Amino acid sequence: MEFLRPTTLAEALALKAERPGAVPIAGGTDVMVELNFDHRRPEALLDLTRVGDLAEWSTVDHPGGTVRLGAGVPYSRVITELGESVPALAMASRTVGSPQIRNRGTVGGNLGAASPAGDTHPVLLALDARVEVASVRGTRLLDAAEFYVGVKRHALAPDELITAVHLPAHAGPQQFAKVGTRNAMVIAVCSFAISLRQGKVGAAIGSAAPTPRHARDAEAFLAAELPWTSSEPLPDSLKRRFGDLVAAAAEPIDDVRGSAAYRKHALGVLARRTLTWAWEEHRTGVRACA
Repeated sequence: MEFLRPTTLAEALALKAERPGAVPIAGGTDVMVELNFDHRRPEALLDLTRVGDLAEWSTVDHPGGTVRLGAGVPYSRVITELGESVPALAMASRTVGSPQIRNRGTVGGNLGAASPAGDTHPVLLALDARVEVASVRGTRLLDAAEFYVGVKRHALAPDELITAVHLPAHAGPQQFAKVGTRNAMVIAVCSFAISLRQGKVGAAIGSAAPTPRHARDAEAFLAAELPWTSSEPLPDSLKRRFGDLVAAAAEPIDDVRGSAAYRKHALGVLARRTLTWAWEEHRTGVRACA
């Protein structure tokens, strides 16, 4: 197995075009596990840790603002540097593995693995993020909803690399929560993210379908039924209906982490709780911590 070490993005894209079978590696928190268990034996590894452009983030100041998060920015930096502008992504990043994993793992790597249980995926969907991918042929932006095409499968062409994620900055109340078999360092049994912004609702589930996915009926219901100009707490009936619609969007399986029935039940609970926290911020301006 060859180990390719580009130092610039242009060099990395050229190598990927020449060797489309080379597997990108940054934090290595997923790839190295697969190698160690002999689940994968690629022809080459494409080490991206020395490509500085991938390890930066910036904010574009157009109306509303957009964060361009480089694919190589580790979770630990998302937590410390983006907690105010993209709070749900910071919340999800705090739930990833151990401190060592958070210092190495990246949102770009999470996307590349495309696991249904990836912690950041529901947030990207709920915020209508776009995934920036590049090759020697050029750069394109994919809606997050178009990126996931199957279990651990994504929409990248063989010669493309994930270079960044584009997310709305300061996009209103947002929350993330997950259920695991332990309190820490655990793969999600199920997860959920919600975003309330400008009369629009984003709601997305993880680890409860073949791919991360929007809860479209729940989004439409809540956008129509929320009393956007009110400062009153939400009625329980509205929260219950929202939770039911979120659970209905799931297509879970039974596995060692939990049953399909439990996943649906837990998603309903997560949906009600996160909606309560997000609405509390909407009406008071004070963020509730998940």
